[in-house]
Amino acid sequence: MNAQFKHAILPQTTHDELARQNFVQSLSLYVNRKMGSGIKTVYEKNVKPNFEEKHQRVPENRHEILQEMQTQSYYHWWSILKRFQQEMMWESVGSSVERQLPDLIKKAKNIQNQIGSLILDPNFQTPAYMSEVDIHCMPGGYHTEIIENDLAAGAVYDRGVYVYGLGWLGTLNDNMGHSIIQNYLQPNYPHFQPKKILDMGCAVGHSTLPYVDAYPDAEIHGIDIGSPMLHYGHARAEALKKRVQFSQQNAEKTSFIDGTFDLIVSHILLHEIPASAIENVMRESYRLLAPGGIMIHLDAPLYRHMDAYTAFISDWQTINNNEPFWGEMRELDLTAIVKKAGFNSEKVSENFIRKYSCKTPQNYSYQKTPPVSNRPTWFVITAQK
Repeated sequence: MNAQFKHAILPQTTHDELARQNFVQSLSLYVNRKMGSGIKTVYEKNVKPNFEEKHQRVPENRHEILQEMQTQSYYHWWSILKRFQQEMMWESVGSSVERQLPDLIKKAKNIQNQIGSLILDPNFQTPAYMSEVDIHCMPGGYHTEIIENDLAAGAVYDRGVYVYGLGWLGTLNDNMGHSIIQNYLQPNYPHFQPKKILDMGCAVGHSTLPYVDAYPDAEIHGIDIGSPMLHYGHARAEALKKRVQFSQQNAEKTSFIDGTFDLIVSHILLHEIPASAIENVMRESYRLLAPGGIMIHLDAPLYRHMDAYTAFISDWQTINNNEPFWGEMRELDLTAIVKKAGFNSEKVSENFIRKYSCKTPQNYSYQKTPPVSNRPTWFVITAQK
C-alpha cells in the first residue's frame, strides 16, 4: 500500500501515532478478511442448512439471515471486534489531529483564498438527520465545531478515510472522482466539456479535485453541510493548487439559480441521507442543470444487485456502524425517484463503473491508469436534462 500523499495541510503522525494507526489497519484486515471468511463458513455450514431443514427453502433475504446469524457466537465476536476497530480507528486519528490542531488552523489561514474561495454560513441549520447521530461512528460527525476556525472534523476525515480504507481510494482518497471521469464520462461523453460543475456533499473535496484536472476550463463548486469539512477542504485544495469554490449549503435546496451547472455529481452522498432528502436532491439537481446537462450520483450497489448473504453482510453498516440510511437507500427505486424529479425516462440510466487506481504522481497531474480489476465496483444513477 502506498503512503498517503503528504500535502501541506495533512495531519502529520508521530512514530507512536503511526504505529497505532498501523495496528488499527492490521486489525481491520484480520476482522474483515480472516474473520469475515469465517462468518461465511458459519453461514454455509451451520446456519443455511439448519434454515433449509426448518423451512424447506433457502433464506430469501438479509433479514432472515440476520435473525439466524444472531444465534451464532462467532457472528457476535466478529461484529463486536468490527465495531471496536471502527471506534479505535477514529480515536487513533482524532488524538493525533487534536495534538496539532492549532498548527493546522494556522497553516490553513496562511494558504486560504489564494486560488479558490470559501463561503461559510454562520446561520446554517444542520439537518437533524446529520446532527442526531455520529455518522460512521466518527465523533462529532461532519459538522461539530469546538473552537474558532475549527477544521478538526475535516482533518480527521482526510486521514481517517485513508486509514479505514487502507489506501484503496488512492493516495489522495480521490478514486471515486477519477472513476466517474475515466470510466463513465470520458467513454460515454468524449466531447463533453462542462463549463460549470457542482459536487454535492463534497466533504473535504476528495472526489472534487479530479474534475479540476479533467476539465481545466470549468468552474468547480463543492457544497457540504459541514463547516469544518469545508474549512479543511478549502485549505487542502489550496495546498494542492486546485481552484474550487466551496460553500456551506444543503444539497436539498441551494442558493444557485436555475440552470447554473452543466455537470452535477455526488460521491457516496445518497446513503448518508433519508429517502425524502434524496427526492429533494434529485429535484434540486434537475433545477440546477442547464439543458443538456448531466447528473451522476455514485454509491455502492443496491440490495437488488446482491445475493441475500452479501446484502446481509452489507447491512451490518446500518445496524452497527451508525449508518441509519444505508439500508433504506439501497432498497429505493432510484430510477423512479429521478423520473419523478422531472428527468425524461429515456435519459435516465443505472450503471456500474469500474474502480480506477489513482496512483498520484508528485505534481498531482490528471492521468488515466489501468483498472485494478474487471469487476464492477461503483453503482451510478445518471440522467441528462
